[in-house]
Amino acid sequence: MKIVNARLRKKEGLFSLELTAGRIAAITAQPDSIACAPGELDAAGNLVTAPFVEPHIHLDATLTAGEPAWNMSGTLFEGIERWAERKALVTHEDIKTRAKKTIDMLVDHGIQHVRTHVDVTDPTLAALRAMVEVREETRHLIDLQIVAFPQEGIESFAGGRALMEEAVALGADVVGGIPHFENTREQGVSSIRFLMELAERTGCLVDVHCDETDDPHSRFVEVLAEEARVRGMGARVTASHTTAMGSYDNAYCSKLFRLLKMSGISFVSCPTESIHLQGRFDTFPKRRGVTRVAELDRAGMNVCLGQDSIVDPWYPLGNGNILRILEAGLHICHMLGYEDLQRALDLITDNSARALALGERYGLEVGRPANLLILSAPSDYEMIRSQGHALVSIRDGKVLMQRTPARIERRV
Repeated sequence: MKIVNARLRKKEGLFSLELTAGRIAAITAQPDSIACAPGELDAAGNLVTAPFVEPHIHLDATLTAGEPAWNMSGTLFEGIERWAERKALVTHEDIKTRAKKTIDMLVDHGIQHVRTHVDVTDPTLAALRAMVEVREETRHLIDLQIVAFPQEGIESFAGGRALMEEAVALGADVVGGIPHFENTREQGVSSIRFLMELAERTGCLVDVHCDETDDPHSRFVEVLAEEARVRGMGARVTASHTTAMGSYDNAYCSKLFRLLKMSGISFVSCPTESIHLQGRFDTFPKRRGVTRVAELDRAGMNVCLGQDSIVDPWYPLGNGNILRILEAGLHICHMLGYEDLQRALDLITDNSARALALGERYGLEVGRPANLLILSAPSDYEMIRSQGHALVSIRDGKVLMQRTPARIERRV
């Protein structure tokens, strides 16, 4: 397969890409636009990029909003209560059916790499067992990383440590945590040390729901960062949400950022979910309830954006379109400046790939997997401004998805 008349991010001019045996065989600069031969794909001067990445979603909970009851307060903690009720009703096939339907949504929007958190505070580990099967059955569509996520805590949940160990043995790729939800601060700290030791011993990656609260006293991210620093594990560790950081005072943050940068950990923000769930206990002024995305980015740290939920007890909307999250996040996080808009797609491509430690499995370079997208605009800025789409998704050198844009006819 050959793609012609492509623009590449952060490069000038037009390019042709040759895809052979599931790999990128050549990337060649074009002196000018060329005619598209039969069997070739014409990017028509639009961007060709590596696939979009979903770094944070809960596939086991998607498409369950209102079952058996709606989250009426809109708070994180009522969401956890509603999920506990729904979790009692799940079956193996129920989880697989909903997860696969959601994966189809993600694929339709150009996503080929997904990290899903799966609740393991269940003595049967039903959701995890189902998701391990989904991972195998959808390999032709996506690369799926599974996080063993202790929704109701590790230390605060009966048998929590043993369930985490069993989840890794059953095939979880990533070790998770939720220290701010543990019953005490001491248990929160203990849970982080346990999960980091487990990851170090098993070779798993780490992704912790960390300080997902407006409480400025919730400061577990410093514990996670220090554990990553002293163990030399920063490249394998992600702190998700960290919304309390939006309520930290600047004096504390000036010290914290020094540690965060030394640790080398990554950050995932889910801006639409966080702005919906957080700030619920404020009257006015209301906090945004989102971590310091722009500040982390400008300090040279790795930060990316995720969807988190699609129609579940925490977030009632969503359709798999991560470009929607990107546009909203840029608004919410005050990142509509000129330089931000020129590299906006970093937040759902390269930065996310780094958080997932994809390495040489990702990116538009000769010899790497022929997984890529043809977008509907020639630049990051135009993708945001025009609310663009992925027009073609190619996986292993074969077309996985092709979108025909809506056609408008003017009658006057």
